[in-house]
Amino acid sequence: MHTERADATAERAELRARIMYTLGLCQGEISGMGVAVEAFDQARREIDTIPDVALRARLHGSVDGNQGLMVMRLGQPDQAVEWFSRYISYAEQEIQPGEHDPSLIQGLVSCLLNRGFAYAAVRKRDPAIADLERVIKIGSEHNLPQYYPFAVHALGNVHKQSGDLAEALRRYEEAERIFRAEDQPERLARLQLDQAETMLMIGLSDEAGKHLDEALPMMRTHKFGQEIAEVEMFRASAALLDGELDLARRMAKASMRKLEKRGSTWWMMAALIELWAHAMQAKRVTSALTQKALTLSEYLAANHLVDEARLAKLLAARLEVRRGRLGDGEELLRQLPGPRAVTPIDHRMQRRLVLAELALAKGNRRSALLHARKGLEELGQVRDQLGGLELVSATAVHGRQLGELAVNLALENNAARQLFVWLERTRAQTYRYEPLEDVENPELAERIVEVRGLGRDLMRAGLDGRPTADLRAKLSKAQREANRLGWNAQRWGRPRPMAGIGEIITELGERAMVSFVVSGDGIVAVVVAGGHVRLVRLGDASEALESAQKLHFDLNALAPDHLPSPLVAVIGGSARRQADRLDELLIKPLTHLIGDRELVVVPTGSLYAVPWGVLPRLHGRPVVTAPSATAWLAATQAAKPGADQVLLVRGPSLQFADGELDRLAAYHAKATVLSGDDATAGKVLSHLDGADLVHVAAHGEHETENALFSRLELVDGPLFAHELGRLRTPPAHVVLAACSLALNRIRPGDEALGFAGAMLAGGTRTVVAAASKVGDEASAAAMADYHRALVAGAAPAVALAEAMAKDPFRRPFLCLGSG
Repeated sequence: MHTERADATAERAELRARIMYTLGLCQGEISGMGVAVEAFDQARREIDTIPDVALRARLHGSVDGNQGLMVMRLGQPDQAVEWFSRYISYAEQEIQPGEHDPSLIQGLVSCLLNRGFAYAAVRKRDPAIADLERVIKIGSEHNLPQYYPFAVHALGNVHKQSGDLAEALRRYEEAERIFRAEDQPERLARLQLDQAETMLMIGLSDEAGKHLDEALPMMRTHKFGQEIAEVEMFRASAALLDGELDLARRMAKASMRKLEKRGSTWWMMAALIELWAHAMQAKRVTSALTQKALTLSEYLAANHLVDEARLAKLLAARLEVRRGRLGDGEELLRQLPGPRAVTPIDHRMQRRLVLAELALAKGNRRSALLHARKGLEELGQVRDQLGGLELVSATAVHGRQLGELAVNLALENNAARQLFVWLERTRAQTYRYEPLEDVENPELAERIVEVRGLGRDLMRAGLDGRPTADLRAKLSKAQREANRLGWNAQRWGRPRPMAGIGEIITELGERAMVSFVVSGDGIVAVVVAGGHVRLVRLGDASEALESAQKLHFDLNALAPDHLPSPLVAVIGGSARRQADRLDELLIKPLTHLIGDRELVVVPTGSLYAVPWGVLPRLHGRPVVTAPSATAWLAATQAAKPGADQVLLVRGPSLQFADGELDRLAAYHAKATVLSGDDATAGKVLSHLDGADLVHVAAHGEHETENALFSRLELVDGPLFAHELGRLRTPPAHVVLAACSLALNRIRPGDEALGFAGAMLAGGTRTVVAAASKVGDEASAAAMADYHRALVAGAAPAVALAEAMAKDPFRRPFLCLGSG
């Protein structure tokens, strides 16, 4: 009887212990660290009453594993490593060769996985990878496939924290596919947080926001706690990246309150975002603000958040420089070691910015520019490894402040050549790459086909008057998934060297190049003409950019073929006023430098949408638009196109397309013509590859929020910009007789992305397209004139200038690339 009572007592103690350590993990989620630790301690006291030594050891190991999980969730991954290591040591001692205790093996795999996550969180790459590779190996040996996607997710975290962002996205995509296939929405929501953080590290604040919005409903449905606070924290980080400082502070404070209530030390991360936004807003920097940054740095360091602690101290140094306390700022910088291999790129850029600002405050302009150049070189090294145009273009946001500092210094010096160099270093870096030969991605191709089909279904539903909300949601989701698959491709290309001013002068010959840049409230032109480089200040930037936008709206309104005469008069009058104003602001001050030369224009912001031939002083003058001097030089020096492989494409529902292509076919007797049922996206793509000259007459549409889904409408649905960048041999000369396909989404750093832009970035030498709507009749007439001049031997820019001159406001085309 005594033995039975003892056994019953031990069983009750074991049961109470299991209940308490499970309760501890749950209470950590709800009530925070203190309550959870008390439950774990009570579980340990129960365990210590059990006579069975082996059972005591196993139960203590279970408590250690659960406590490690709890402290990791509450923002102490360094402590979590210690708890997980205790259980792992126990399990490794207990597992004998040839034995297969399923619960012990699963416990070991689970703790190795969690320790891998914890190591990743404190940026310890090698031990994290070692743990996760063991998870995959043991899982394979013992038929535990359920752990594989978690290990892949954790490997994504390791690569994210060590700066290999492209590899992180690839790993996340693999894990996401498995979680979706296995219908694990809770795991998927957690993964989406890590994906969003990676997007923010690259600079994709808008895509990160969409990703978080997708995860949030699931989190609310399943009553997530900490994850919702983390969504708010990442939302704050996105707002900070976009310069929305009030929103950043509001979201960071909301996140901080939730995390503090839970007892999670991640509140410090939210506090750092809020403090940084506060500092950027502050008109007057106080010592209290500096001290707040230093105190937060100490908290972060105490919790082994090394890079975040350094960033907070870096902020304190920047604040001291702004206060004029240069010695104190310099001393704080001296206390900070250089960046680690795993230091995030945005932290590196902030360090370079503070060093540049300190050098500038001390009067050392050369040193300030050196830090700006080195910072942008570091950013370029990150960009060089990324896949997909969207990722490559997004990184520019991190170098924005460094670029602005350097451009402002060049302007203060009135140094035209120096300004030219800095504009080439800071703008349109997407176009500096020679695309690599594509590695086929069947999954991406399949997803593009799905998007095409959904787009067709949506159009039919709209025409039939059926509800479209579900189709729109499916289409949006499919587009996002296709975008992400595009990011995970091989790196985009090999970087070309930046164009030197001597190369540009030589290649221009008798032409002139005008590069526009906005600095502060003013707009400036750098003019390269006749072997000289000059800087011209043009006045108020907002007026010029606003006129460009108004001109664009007027041209859209003027486009319909059969617009009533009174409307033509009113809208045409408004368009002419805007064109005259732009002419006065941007071209008249340059006439003494450019004369009547042919022009290469490098625009900025809304000037990308200006069809330069509508400006009076440029009427009938050949003008080429290029995203940068480097991009123009690369396009110009590419092999001149032949005339053997000509492709003519007629899309559906164009009023004058039949006559238009018939006329063009007469100019190009050996042309391949795709029309009717032959004008499918697949056939057009296959004929684009290697073509010398392509003319597409079709309806088109620019997607403002999703530029790579800008499209040409073909008989089986749209052909997307997404599909153009990886042609093995891109067509040399493309004419897009369609609406709006010269439009771009302009990211920071004048990173322009759209349908025509994707063709240029993919290696097409010249693209002729419109940035606004164009009537079918006007387009057909303009294109007939254009091809007539081409066949007569005119260069594209010359041919387009002649065609536009007849009716520039109804033929608002641009010549992009080389001309």
